[in-house]
Amino acid sequence: MRLSTTNLFVFFSVVFVALCAAVGTSCSHSKAPAGPDFDVVISNGRIVDGTGAPWFRGDIGIQSDRIKAVGDLSSASTRTHIDAAGLVVAPGFIDMLGQSEFCLLVDNRAASKITQGVTTEVTGEGTSIAPVNEQMIEEASPMYKHFGVTADWRTLAEYFKRLDERTHPAINLATFVGAGGVRHYVVGEDDRPATLQELERMKKLVAEAMEQGALGLSSSLQYMPDRFATTDELIALAGVAARYGGIYLTHQRSEGNQIFESLKEVFTIAEKAHIPAEIWHLKVAYKSNWGKMAEVLARIEDARAKGLDITANQYPYIRASNGLDSCLPIWAREGGADKTLARLKDPAQRERIKKEMDDPTVIAWENQWYGAGGGEGILLVSILDKDFKKYEGMNLTEVGKRLGKDPRDVVMDIVIADKGRSSCVTSIMTEEDVRTALRNPFVSICTDSEARAEDGLLSESKSHPRAWGAFPRILGKYVRDEKLLRLEEAIRKMTSLPASRVGFRDRGILRPGMMADVVVFDPAAIRDVATFEDPSHYSVGMKYVFVNGQPVVAEGKMTSNRPGRALRGPGYRKQI
Repeated sequence: MRLSTTNLFVFFSVVFVALCAAVGTSCSHSKAPAGPDFDVVISNGRIVDGTGAPWFRGDIGIQSDRIKAVGDLSSASTRTHIDAAGLVVAPGFIDMLGQSEFCLLVDNRAASKITQGVTTEVTGEGTSIAPVNEQMIEEASPMYKHFGVTADWRTLAEYFKRLDERTHPAINLATFVGAGGVRHYVVGEDDRPATLQELERMKKLVAEAMEQGALGLSSSLQYMPDRFATTDELIALAGVAARYGGIYLTHQRSEGNQIFESLKEVFTIAEKAHIPAEIWHLKVAYKSNWGKMAEVLARIEDARAKGLDITANQYPYIRASNGLDSCLPIWAREGGADKTLARLKDPAQRERIKKEMDDPTVIAWENQWYGAGGGEGILLVSILDKDFKKYEGMNLTEVGKRLGKDPRDVVMDIVIADKGRSSCVTSIMTEEDVRTALRNPFVSICTDSEARAEDGLLSESKSHPRAWGAFPRILGKYVRDEKLLRLEEAIRKMTSLPASRVGFRDRGILRPGMMADVVVFDPAAIRDVATFEDPSHYSVGMKYVFVNGQPVVAEGKMTSNRPGRALRGPGYRKQI
């Protein structure tokens, strides 16, 4: 029997409907039901967009890991709604010098950073997490063992892979390749110039790191082995970074008595390597130099007027922090830990060290012992040795009295016991210089400290309060209470300014299409709680922190989300 055209249409329609029913599919519409417009809408907040422009009232719509819309979203549908009435909404803060590359492997929460609103950390001061060789790994093995970390990376690519695939940090992390690190890798820790062959190997390591995602070249010229690098060596290495679009960041050679000579070196490297440069944790150190910050900034501004792209960053405290062994002359630390400890155990060399520690005329090193006013100006914050650990939180004069020893001998005894791994806080700056730098428009913000926590392995020792409160301290003390800065300008220094310096093109501003790193805080409550005497306390006032679209802080509490990523620099080439 032949079916008519009409009957054929009816027949196949019935079959089609039956098949749809069999697979549970609605065939009346080919388009699936629409979902919500956004994953998250933050409404009614005072939006400070990161550009420095005046705040405005509005809503932020987040979809997946990006900002989808900014404006009036009152009619939009969303999975999660946050009413930010009375609160400030801003881009996630960028720490222009953190030190958390190792700490994230110990504790991926980055707790003391994320509770400040830091969503991205830039690191790699002088000696970066990679590249490293077997000798460098062996030298650091006591630290790895203490914290239970297996050092299974050698290159920056391997470290980033571990960070993304196994560590899953709460914050984003980007790093420079350290000039001191590649010098250590090739030359070691001896005080001598690199040979031409060694310099070529170092340049190759810098090139490889740039292709693996480094932001540029860094140096830490107050410390070893960076201290032994000549200006020409730094120009050569910086030139490699420049070819990949990187920049040069430096803990300059002097922050004290030779600061103006040190600035000239920064300018020379920037000019001859054809590279932008930034000075890490800008300061004027030691009482004899207090008040010079205005002249330091004027010289940077003069260099900028002449066409050199020079900027700086700072932390808002009058005390610094570094290794306790930095109280010792350079010659006593040259050659690595074993040689240093041998010198400290030799009575004749020990007496020479003590004499130089109290001698202000010795200018071959940054004498933080003398500059801090001796033992009273140096606070012990982190000691691994169990016998000395009880002295954390005391200054060296106090410890000397407890032990019946010269405080200079206490320094050397602790350095020996801890194999140079102790750290201290030093009183070396003045508040007026800090305030002068903070007012300058080209100075961004850093903590110069690793992430810490109130619990777990990273709570074992004390630390500098900047690890816990640098960003809220500015928003509370200097913006709200003292009105030194406009809120919008402070946020710019924490967001778009650092993002533009290191080439983060999709972070630092609240705009559609940008990555959804967003903070929501109470401007009336935001403040730092950590003090020098009792640092281990999270800041307060941060209500929500989103990293790549996911809440890591919600209603003032840390969540279990760990959405942070490795951020790679402009020379990155995907590894095959």
